[in-house]
Amino acid sequence: MTTAARLTDEMEIRALLSRYARGVDTKDWELYRSVFTEDAVIDYSSAGIPPGSRDEIVELFRAAFEPIPWTMHYITNVEITDFSAGADGETATVRAMFYNPMQLPGMAEQSTCGGYYHHDLVRTPEGWRSRHLREDNVWFVNRPGAAVGQL
Repeated sequence: MTTAARLTDEMEIRALLSRYARGVDTKDWELYRSVFTEDAVIDYSSAGIPPGSRDEIVELFRAAFEPIPWTMHYITNVEITDFSAGADGETATVRAMFYNPMQLPGMAEQSTCGGYYHHDLVRTPEGWRSRHLREDNVWFVNRPGAAVGQL
């Protein structure tokens, strides 16, 4: 891979992560959906949300985020590794930190959480897409006592 190609891929992948954050924060579930392959598996179990398919998570988020006034994801320290080409096509691995302040319904104080996103990416005809996301939620401040499947 040439340096120019690597830089182009890295810029496209960073844009994908920004699109992910914007999709969640604006509750644009079609934009969020566009980050993932159709058969993606998304795992937010560290935050108490059962793993599911892209479409299952979209429907869960659509219901769970409706009452949330705002969220603001910051995605930083993006590490893109393991670029490769093989039988599965062109792939890459991403590890990125996230910081997410949010106002949850019924809570006077702001809630915040942070941790890492781990993406397994594949290049598709539409560009880079995540075929597996695992969130590693490291900390949560003012976490509500919600049931599984709720934020």
